[in-house]
Amino acid sequence: MSIVPAELVAIAPITLLTALSLIVLVIEALMKQSEGVSYAVSVVGLVICLLISLGTIDLTGTAFNQMLTVGGYGSLFSSLFVIAALLTVILSRDYLQKEHINFGEFYLLILFSTLGMMLMAYAADLIIIFLGLELMSICLYVLAGFMRKRLLSNESALKYFLLGAFATGFLLYGIALIYGSSGTTNISYIVQNFSTLSSSSWLWMGLGLLLVGFAFKVGAVPFHMWIPDVYQGSPTTVSGFMSTGAKAAAFAAFVLVFAHPFENAEKLKTVLSLLAAASMILGNIVAIAQSNLKRMLAYSSVAHAGYMLIGLAAANEMGWNGILFYLISYTFMNIGAFGILSLLEREEEKNLTYDDYAGLGSKRPFLAALMSIFMLSLAGIPPFAGFFAKYYIFVAAINANLTWLAIIGVLTSVVSVYYYLRLVVMMYFQEGEMVLVEATSKASSPKFFELRRASMAVLTISAFALIELGIYPSTILTIINNLR
Repeated sequence: MSIVPAELVAIAPITLLTALSLIVLVIEALMKQSEGVSYAVSVVGLVICLLISLGTIDLTGTAFNQMLTVGGYGSLFSSLFVIAALLTVILSRDYLQKEHINFGEFYLLILFSTLGMMLMAYAADLIIIFLGLELMSICLYVLAGFMRKRLLSNESALKYFLLGAFATGFLLYGIALIYGSSGTTNISYIVQNFSTLSSSSWLWMGLGLLLVGFAFKVGAVPFHMWIPDVYQGSPTTVSGFMSTGAKAAAFAAFVLVFAHPFENAEKLKTVLSLLAAASMILGNIVAIAQSNLKRMLAYSSVAHAGYMLIGLAAANEMGWNGILFYLISYTFMNIGAFGILSLLEREEEKNLTYDDYAGLGSKRPFLAALMSIFMLSLAGIPPFAGFFAKYYIFVAAINANLTWLAIIGVLTSVVSVYYYLRLVVMMYFQEGEMVLVEATSKASSPKFFELRRASMAVLTISAFALIELGIYPSTILTIINNLR
């Protein structure tokens, strides 16, 4: 297959990010003390990539012999992945210095994992989904164990690698069965000829194995057990990136394959409904029992995967659009929450429990206010974006005669209010002695603390985005509804 220059331009976000990743790779290979240069190049490159992704949303068509799509759905998700990567890179700089792991390879791994996410969203073929998934996953395995001198980080990387490799086996075998029954791995062909192909039991077995692989990546019950340990052991900013970018990429592939009005697919609809219900119930109930905030957010992530699966189970346009709106909102919520944890975290995992945050409202009122916004949005309380994200998902379920699933979603959302508001109560209505330590200071006082402007700008922008999307959800919904 010859490479046509026009096709490279058509998939400009992927082309640019590939070039950016290779540039940072060369910088790391040739320069000593390259962390600052790699950081600056990554930030500038990601900003340009974001602008190009937004500029290609109106394009349509396919490229590279119908292996990749152009514009539309892929460009919207590409923009989301780049935003998640950009916010993570900016928040990570001070965190890496504080944890004494300030190596330029970190930014390189973030860029390559983002490239894998883009491939998953732009995929028009199951093989491209697999390639993107593997590129993303391998980078995340390394990032999970980036604090290599910490036992818990090594444990999280090993668990993620072993279970991830096992789940990838399910995915790849499912692709093989689908190819064997249909003679192709082209998603569009399989969807258009599904009524004919659906008579094959091998196709259904292949779809079932794909479902297992995707359910693992989004962290749905019962394939969720890796999430709390991996999120707790990984660097805090990496946990935020995995819970947003990686989850969004998995849902992008999930939607590409399963978000179609399949004929005779009631059993598939039932399975997705049960996965959604189990994830919402278990995620929210177990989150109540957590004292570590990273583990609480991990189980919260399981619950939110359940909410988004409702949109897939509904199998209607409102459900699919609701998933996209949910993912955009969730990215700002979770990166913001993990970002504040990374700012306040101290060595040996201190300042990561509910009790540690007691009295933060009086010591750092602005940080406490930002964390409150993120928690209230995660709980789905208006006027924040989290409310409308859940609203569209629940309405889609009702329109699809899945009222029972919407009821479970509402009830579990009420349960989630407890552990989200518990943190708000601790910050404003309890007194505590949180010790704040600045990342790079040589001051002898353990209470010296300084907020970095770049990190605070990221957190402020995230909070503002949640308020803006909560008051004017049409800002994003108009773009989503016009996707081609």
